[in-house]
Amino acid sequence: MMQGFGHNPRPRTRPALAAAAMLAGLVLALPAAAHTRHHHQITLPPPSPGAPENANLGPTAPGFSAILIDAATGQVLSESGADVPRYPASLTKLMVLDLTFQALRDNRLSLDTQIPVSWHAASVQPVKLGLRPGDTLTVEQAILSMTTMSANDAATALGEFLGGGSEERCAEMMTLRAENLGMAQTHFDNASGLPNPNQVTTARDLAILARDIVVSYPQFQGFFEQTQFNLNGRTIYSNNQMLKHYAGATGLKTGYTTLAKHNLITSAERGGHTLIGVVLHEPSWGTTYDQMTAMLDQGFGTPTAADIAFLTAQSQLDQFAQTGAPPSAAIAGNNPPETGQGSDQVAPPPAPHHAPANPTPYLADWTAQFGSYAKLEKARHLAIEAAHINGAGIPRVARLERHGHILYTALLAGLTQSAAHETCWAMAARRTACTIIPPHLAELDSFGG
Repeated sequence: MMQGFGHNPRPRTRPALAAAAMLAGLVLALPAAAHTRHHHQITLPPPSPGAPENANLGPTAPGFSAILIDAATGQVLSESGADVPRYPASLTKLMVLDLTFQALRDNRLSLDTQIPVSWHAASVQPVKLGLRPGDTLTVEQAILSMTTMSANDAATALGEFLGGGSEERCAEMMTLRAENLGMAQTHFDNASGLPNPNQVTTARDLAILARDIVVSYPQFQGFFEQTQFNLNGRTIYSNNQMLKHYAGATGLKTGYTTLAKHNLITSAERGGHTLIGVVLHEPSWGTTYDQMTAMLDQGFGTPTAADIAFLTAQSQLDQFAQTGAPPSAAIAGNNPPETGQGSDQVAPPPAPHHAPANPTPYLADWTAQFGSYAKLEKARHLAIEAAHINGAGIPRVARLERHGHILYTALLAGLTQSAAHETCWAMAARRTACTIIPPHLAELDSFGG
């Protein structure tokens, strides 16, 4: 279990000395690393003619801005007003995290590094943890506080630390990093995303930033998938509803201020295919999530060979449930059906089996729990894969502590009773133990999902 921090203002002389030494190293090393560590520049295609037609109206221009890209290639799949300048709000924190992940990767920082909390960091406006001057928190705690509740005091403290004690210096580093990534219309003035008229970006630029995080730092992806974490006995919850309601969602960040309105960046994976969506300046969270869901659904709409294989397996499972006829071995191995020698065309899945006219009603709140692993990534992939096989359910990952060890177990929630049984049957065919959790026990919050 992650240990938290208290509010003891007593001086910490040794951590303070260690922090001072770390600050000196970071302020010298980070800007240079922004030039040298990334030899590839992650950029997207230039804006289409006429795309920034509202750019002269400024960050509060009417309408929303949105873009959807393929994470692997950077290809733009759809866009609307992607080059209109916008206020980033708490999406700003992604750049602080990008710098932090760079420092962690280069061993200039560790997750256990203690971060001092200044008067300035403690005084920023909510949303925040309520840190006091003289408190400390670890880099890991700061990261999780930013990716879940979007704590402004934690972001400011971490930004000051990265900037050698100066948030202004950190903002300069953030802007330099943006330039190096090809974020041509982005400027940062603080680490939290609190209102500042000079802090602007675009949906296209934020897609570049999000892609850099997803592609360059996969080892830190788990931070964006946490729906809650424990901080000194206090449970901190995520405010990102995509993690709870969109199958395959893997983060990244929400943001809101009065002028910026409602903003969201989401990465999602299905069948090994990752998309990144950015939605800015929406009038409500409802419209924000609806827009992101529609974009991602459209992006995942074209079936790949793997998707067809999953649909085939699902159809065979449905046939088995209705007729008792055993499915082919393609289910256990999750392999696409053979189509003959020399052909690269995948055979279409069988016609879907239509359910009886009056099926027995079941509430879709059963859960299938299967597999426990030391690595979050493995559990996450298994949960997503199970959703594809069965064509139903919401992939989740539960974080469990067993005998002092942290394990991650895959869950498929939001199932009917029959779908839960079919899921466990499919998992058993893959030699993976599976447990069915009925509605009265399937309280998702208790599973950390």
